Amino acid sequence: MNSISLAHIEQYAFEKKEFILAEDALNKVSKSFTFLTNFSKDKIIYGINTGFGPMAQYRIETDKLSNLQYNLIRSHSSGIGKPLNEIYARSVMVARLNSFLQANSGVSTGVIQQLVAFLNNGIVPEIFEHGSVGASGDLVQLSHLGLNLIGEGHVYEAGVRTKTADVLAKNNIAPLKMELRDGLGLINGTSCMTGIAAINIIYAKRLLQWAVAASSMLNEVIEAFDDSFSKELNAVKHHKGQQVIAQQMRDFLAGSQLIRSREELFKDDTALQRKEFERKIQEYYSVRCVPQILGPVLDTLQYAQEVVENELNSTNDNPIVSPDDNNVFHGGNFHGDYISLEMDKVKIVLTKLSMLMERQLNFLMNSKLNGKFPPFLNAGTWGLNFGFQGVQFTATSTTAENQALSGSVYVHSIPNNNDNQDIVSMGTNSAVLAKQVLENSFQVMSIHIMAICQAIDLLEPGEKERLSPNAKSIYSQIRQYAHFVKEDLPQSESIAAVFEYIKETPFKL
Repeated sequence: MNSISLAHIEQYAFEKKEFILAEDALNKVSKSFTFLTNFSKDKIIYGINTGFGPMAQYRIETDKLSNLQYNLIRSHSSGIGKPLNEIYARSVMVARLNSFLQANSGVSTGVIQQLVAFLNNGIVPEIFEHGSVGASGDLVQLSHLGLNLIGEGHVYEAGVRTKTADVLAKNNIAPLKMELRDGLGLINGTSCMTGIAAINIIYAKRLLQWAVAASSMLNEVIEAFDDSFSKELNAVKHHKGQQVIAQQMRDFLAGSQLIRSREELFKDDTALQRKEFERKIQEYYSVRCVPQILGPVLDTLQYAQEVVENELNSTNDNPIVSPDDNNVFHGGNFHGDYISLEMDKVKIVLTKLSMLMERQLNFLMNSKLNGKFPPFLNAGTWGLNFGFQGVQFTATSTTAENQALSGSVYVHSIPNNNDNQDIVSMGTNSAVLAKQVLENSFQVMSIHIMAICQAIDLLEPGEKERLSPNAKSIYSQIRQYAHFVKEDLPQSESIAAVFEYIKETPFKL
């Protein structure tokens, strides 16, 4: 059995590592195909000598079987919307390829070799975001993949949209000649939603690390107390994610001379004589409750990763071919509920993460809340200049869009396909919407981290040197793409540059 993890997806999708087929894996696929070829000679097998879906009651004549597979691919290539970018499209191909390498689908070895050829030659299939209802598999999106494998439609090479036939000819790759049930095998699975979900989780885990870094730096610049992320406080709340986030904050803030110990207040002999304290005894929730808010995000991403990796290593096809049992089993492994539910959950926790970042940003913008920085972190002339007032609008509106996108797709089944598909997962819709929420959240994070760096530049003389080494490192990285704001200048390009950097740069605490 061929087993992969998100680490492998990262290598093949981001780093474009060469996909090397193990000889025994190809032999297992060949064995499955040979078994199905012989087994189906005197039997009615769905997808080989029948129509599809509600048309399955019609038997197809022997001389039409090859046309059946091509007709299926062409008729279902009806996707619309934006095409998946190279990273997501490569992930979809790896997901479909690994499902076939479980050797339970009965596809020909030609399908395997064609997918590997696309991956290793940098040929990106044109797969559109919209079209799948997430049951009977991602029929529409995977049909577009199949269309490209047989040499039709368009693909992307070096970012340029080109006719597939021209790209294959240039690379000396023959169009796939489909056999037996190759057409149905290509499209009857969850590999599009799974491929998208895998990339979403990789990006989401990067985003979470930036959220921990930003929250830690915020604690520093306002000289917060250290007990909110202390081991002792978080140990008595029995949630692993919370405890990990608190530990990450402590690790990040190692060496900080700005974080205050609660012991300072306890040892202040004059404290009991005061009627009012200049500094808050406890910080606002967006500062004080970071482990409790980001902990569930981490736990959700960890479980979602487990589900996605299970799906990556599953046969999500129908029917299932089992040479060892000398049988073919019909059922519904193409149903995408597992991915749909997890992407809904990921979408919700990313929205909450963006809400936390937006509230932390608002805290920095409001001098009455932070009691330390000028309104809107304005380093210019108050009234004449505007500081970060404009960019806050963008962060707030983008967060609001996330909130609107966070409704569940998992429970939005609509019957279709002459009611053959009477309850569906909408898993690809869920994964695509999670992808949008993820993009939005990186945008909010970009603005927030820029604001934190602005706050660092507004610290009192000598305070910047007292930051933790990690905070100084992040500050230096961001300052390569966004500069200190004094005079009013357009910030869109700076936000876009920071967005690209934090999204595409692997970052681990």
